[in-house]
Amino acid sequence: MELSGRTALVTGAAQRIGRAIATALAGHGARVAVHYHGSADEAQALVAELRRTGAAAEAFAADLRDATALRALAADVEARLGPVDVLVNNASVFHATPLDTLGEREWEENLAVNLTAPYLLSLQLGRAMRRRGAGKIVNLGDARAARPVRDYLPYGVSKVGLVALTEAFARELAPAVQVNCVAPGPILPPRGASPIDEARILAHTPLGRFGGPQAVADAVLHLVASDFVTGTTLVVDGGRSLV
Repeated sequence: MELSGRTALVTGAAQRIGRAIATALAGHGARVAVHYHGSADEAQALVAELRRTGAAAEAFAADLRDATALRALAADVEARLGPVDVLVNNASVFHATPLDTLGEREWEENLAVNLTAPYLLSLQLGRAMRRRGAGKIVNLGDARAARPVRDYLPYGVSKVGLVALTEAFARELAPAVQVNCVAPGPILPPRGASPIDEARILAHTPLGRFGGPQAVADAVLHLVASDFVTGTTLVVDGGRSLV
């Protein structure tokens, strides 16, 4: 897909990996909808930065736990920037949920943001893409999701479900729309990680370094550019899943 003149919606685009994806799409000519929830200042700063480069960009606030807000987000983006050609479901909840304190709230929050929101946005925007005859959807998974990590039960389940959702939508929306998943590994040091924690992660990463957000953005661009890849998960983890 040629991105010039196309509209791309990136959820959770104000910071970190989402910011890199939004910047990469804008750099290839897309009009970018920068979604955010609690990071208003960062989202507005990114929009200003993209506009300085000559790109078209707008910021859109929405709580992805709210189905009504999700429908409004999709409609607002299309009203302000035109039909969405590329959807990147990047936003994610990621925090420890130890079993002894795990409850309904943590389960519902992880499933709502990490799985239900991509489902509802893909359903609404994917149908419209199919009617127009073209579109791309890329979900952001996790390279270690299929191998349960202690204290992250709802998160892991939500990310495994996202892979299944990717494959299901790839079949439902074919041949017009390609739906894929990018599964990052050690891209950035975890927030609050000590030097010892970081060294432990890198010791189990064959390439021996953190990949950086651009590695994920490049993978997204690859899947958006390809017209013969659908229903697949592209792992971007420096080989850590081999260990």
